[in-house]
Amino acid sequence: MTSTATNPLLSTAALPAFASIRPEHIQPAMTQLLDQARAALGTATAEATPADFDTLSNTLSVATERLSVAWGAVGHLNAVANTPELREAYNAMLPTVTEFYTALGADEKLYAKYKAIQAQAASLNPVRQQVLRHWIRDFVLSGAELQGEARERFAAIQERSAELAQQFSEHVMDATDLFAYYASADELQGVPDDVVAAARAAAEAQGQAGHKITLHFPCYMPVMQYGENRALRETLYRAYATRASELGQSELDNSALMQELLALRQEEAQLLGYSNFADVSLVPKMAESGAQVMNFLRDLASRARPYAEKDLAELREFARESCGLADMQAWDVPFVSERLKLARYAFSDQEVRQYLTLPRVLAGLFDIIERLFQVRIHEGQAEVWHDSVRFYRMERDGEPVGQFYLDLYARQGKRPGAWMDEVRGRWARPDGQQQLPVAHLVCNFASPTGDKPALLTHDDLTTLFHEFGHGLHHLLTQINEMGVSGISGVEWDAVELPSQFMENFCWEWDVVRQLSHHVDSGETLPRALFDKMLAAKNFQAGLQTLRQIEFALFDMRLHAEPGSELKVQGLLDEVRQEVALLIPPDFNRFQHSFSHIFAGGYSAGYYSYKWAEVLSADVWSAFEEEGVFNPATGQRYLQCILEMGGSRPAMENFKAFRGREPRIDALLRHQGMA
Repeated sequence: MTSTATNPLLSTAALPAFASIRPEHIQPAMTQLLDQARAALGTATAEATPADFDTLSNTLSVATERLSVAWGAVGHLNAVANTPELREAYNAMLPTVTEFYTALGADEKLYAKYKAIQAQAASLNPVRQQVLRHWIRDFVLSGAELQGEARERFAAIQERSAELAQQFSEHVMDATDLFAYYASADELQGVPDDVVAAARAAAEAQGQAGHKITLHFPCYMPVMQYGENRALRETLYRAYATRASELGQSELDNSALMQELLALRQEEAQLLGYSNFADVSLVPKMAESGAQVMNFLRDLASRARPYAEKDLAELREFARESCGLADMQAWDVPFVSERLKLARYAFSDQEVRQYLTLPRVLAGLFDIIERLFQVRIHEGQAEVWHDSVRFYRMERDGEPVGQFYLDLYARQGKRPGAWMDEVRGRWARPDGQQQLPVAHLVCNFASPTGDKPALLTHDDLTTLFHEFGHGLHHLLTQINEMGVSGISGVEWDAVELPSQFMENFCWEWDVVRQLSHHVDSGETLPRALFDKMLAAKNFQAGLQTLRQIEFALFDMRLHAEPGSELKVQGLLDEVRQEVALLIPPDFNRFQHSFSHIFAGGYSAGYYSYKWAEVLSADVWSAFEEEGVFNPATGQRYLQCILEMGGSRPAMENFKAFRGREPRIDALLRHQGMA
């Protein structure tokens, strides 16, 4: 056995020792924790163990929670501090860990015990009844009712799917990291100075001449928006749009992985008695069927289309008359859009960015959270995986509420995108200790350059607020049952409500004024500039809505139509013909890096973003009616939604807050499509 003293993954401390974890710790620690979890499962399923909620929960939960925290730490490091050695160690244990969780979720004896508890469910409190409902549902979806060969095949599918999803994610990360274009100063005409400076520093760090241009978003997007060199924009667009496809490096091609994943998901659905994977995916969600989701998306598309057509006509006319681009191409769209926005509203993202310094933004964000939810946020001490990561404690009335890590900058070896993940959840432990929630909040912003702080675009600002919304959902829960505290057990198509809700603050003058501070002069963002931003808020909202619907409809059809794995590109083309106005070039392979659905849990669930927007816009409209910083409204939102976690259906939470069912009007109004 490996001693706790020498293996940080075996520590029982409240926080993982991230700086101390090494690849060689993974195999011995996970082997030991898996053995302990298997032993706990053996005890829980023994005939002598009574079918009692507390007994079963306490017998299993301590061992499985230790396992999930340790494996979560390893998975997190694999996503944010990836090295070849860490990846190898992670992938070596992935099949064994997947096999354990598959077996746990389908254990017949354990399932029988929970069914016995269900027979006396009336004696449980409402929260525990909800936990039990979820357990029983999840057992069925995990193959607990399968027998013989079907059971073995189901387990094999889970293991292989986990491997494929991991490979998909690695291919996207590697394809993003491996691309570099060394540009001359002349090629970077129009690109913001700080982006040019960062590119020059990146080239110098590698002993290269010129400026290192990468596909990491803080570098890629400003070049696409501001770079006047059309050939450079095309080069970057081609590289970005063909990442991890057959048009790039063959060893990073995700084509076969997508095909196999979709076929396995369809096979899994049939084993469980469903006609397609979309039906399986929707069982624990608010939406009732694939048909309902597709009707919702198509209805929204028809409402957005007239606005999108107007957006595109204006864009093409401006490209032709003001940019000399009679044949506007995909790599011109961000550039022309930015020029049009500048011409129409007399400001650019780059101008706004000078006022959004990260230190002031964080201080302003923390102040909003403190005012709304009566908490205090302080910087704390913890082991971190990179020297730019910060750690914070959240308190109420001097008592701890939760803790979170903040990892905000893009770098090599870090997965693209932004996300919140849980380190551990709120839980009344069997030993009588109150466990408090801990979260990771991860973004990929441009790093500080020289002695200047990091600068955020307004899009970056909304991303930060979005992820904090997820974080608050996890951290402010008052539910002590692990399966339904925080974000656990919340329907996937409602889980975006608190994140999208927080984005609205980024459009409030009192908020933006407070969190703005010009990087050179220290001045607050001028009201006139904010008014221009507000006027431009719904700039191209029609086109953006259609784009989200394109992704969501593609995802739903992929998982609702058996045989889709044989025509992934064809199906995407069909969806684009139906809903899109801006059709990408033939070489575009967007699907090959669509990690949300192939490696991120959003399979047959990408529609959740639009579905939850209906809910979040309607919730925000209550704040508009009653006062954005009205303490009573903030408390009602806290108590009805954030504190409740997944302890009751999301629709009940919504109705408790709003006093009625959701309506789509607020969303259409907020997006200028009413």
